[in-house]
Amino acid sequence: MNTTLIKNAEVVVAWDEARQRHVYMKNADVAFADGRITHVGPGAQAAAPDAEIVSGSGMMVMPGLVDIHSHLVHEPINKGYTDETGSAGLYNSNLYEYMPTMEGDDEAAPAQLTLAAAELLMSGVTTVVDMSVAHEHWIDIMVQSGLRAYIAPMFRSARWYTRNGHVVEYDWNEKAGEAGMERALALIDKAEAHECGRLTGMLVPAQIDTCTPELLKASHQEAKRRGIGWQTHAAQSLPEFHEITRRHGLTPVQWLHSLGVLDPGSIVGHGIFVDDHPNTHWSTATDLTILSETGASVAHCPTVFMRRGMALRDFGRYRRAGINLGIGTDTYPHNMIEEMRHVGYLARLMAQTPRAVTTGEVFHAATVGGAKALGREDLGRIAVGARADLVMVDMTHHLMRPSRDPVRSLVYAAADRAVHTVYIDGRRVVHEGQVNSLDYRKAAEQVDEAQRRAEALVPSRDLVAGRSAEQMSPLSFDIV
Repeated sequence: MNTTLIKNAEVVVAWDEARQRHVYMKNADVAFADGRITHVGPGAQAAAPDAEIVSGSGMMVMPGLVDIHSHLVHEPINKGYTDETGSAGLYNSNLYEYMPTMEGDDEAAPAQLTLAAAELLMSGVTTVVDMSVAHEHWIDIMVQSGLRAYIAPMFRSARWYTRNGHVVEYDWNEKAGEAGMERALALIDKAEAHECGRLTGMLVPAQIDTCTPELLKASHQEAKRRGIGWQTHAAQSLPEFHEITRRHGLTPVQWLHSLGVLDPGSIVGHGIFVDDHPNTHWSTATDLTILSETGASVAHCPTVFMRRGMALRDFGRYRRAGINLGIGTDTYPHNMIEEMRHVGYLARLMAQTPRAVTTGEVFHAATVGGAKALGREDLGRIAVGARADLVMVDMTHHLMRPSRDPVRSLVYAAADRAVHTVYIDGRRVVHEGQVNSLDYRKAAEQVDEAQRRAEALVPSRDLVAGRSAEQMSPLSFDIV
């Protein structure tokens, strides 16, 4: 058994099992072998005298971050296009009018995944749930990246669209939804059979308003039978909220509860527009209680909603209600540390108090909270027996100084720029801030080229008025 020892780290963000929280441990060692942590604390070398030594001098060692909601093959191409878009007639949502006009082609899919995976790794993510449309190279690139990945192909019974910018319509095809679920299961089987051992599956009926109740229930039952996770987008927009209340007389959370699909293995993607959100004006105040009592988790992804002027109200309130929260990147940039920064700032803004949430609580959501949502007690923590998913942060980086509270310095100042080394299952996948397993620079060029191809198709994809990309999303400055 070959042991690696990170010796005498300046700070280790270790897990205190008795207190169920992270703690700072100074001048400590972390040892790991066969993909698992074997020692945390001083004196590791005495227990493993033949270990490979990695200097922890000037380093903070923290658990790898757990991203429970991402769309890696869809989002990189939107950079510079959907930053400021939103339908005025659809409560500023971007989903129905703008998002369908900028989509990458099949040629762009591997490059988008490569670029996004590299961004995740370099921001300290070791586990990701990738909710994407299946493509040929998905599993191969995930294996190559070194990430611990949940392959989560989305499927649905209807596609949404708008022809006027203020009414959402649905084109239903129930058989397509059922066939999509079967394809997802086949791909999950293939992923879980891979010899790397880092790939797992998750069933994802795409959105609550695009899936029949039968598809939601059938997918949830199959997920429970297989012992895998289940996630859907719900309470993510006001048009969706009103559509579900119109159809069923219940809020999205209440309707999911009525179907019996909320339990500790379920993740609600976003969960913003609940019954007592000030913008829904609904007659009940039970949604947070339902989420808490069923044990369902919420995947909180603030950045994409901040762009539209929307926000969860608020992270601290959900925590106090007893809801498990994890964090997802959902959109470009796939930078988990910046997402954590937005979680904290936005929670305080929405609650109008700096006491709404602590940085420790945000870090908990990005690690242990995400792991709990995935049913994993061996992720998101530095403890003996946990997986050796570790991040070494350079505390000598100028943006980490002063380092009175190194996690705060990381989240609010340094971000990914101070991430030095990342291990997943004890294998080094990032070193000196660089990913060597993925050619992300070439991928970035390919995504740029793909965006040019997609821009040319925007008029044909805009069902409202056949507008050009420049009309849909004007540049910051005129070109002269």
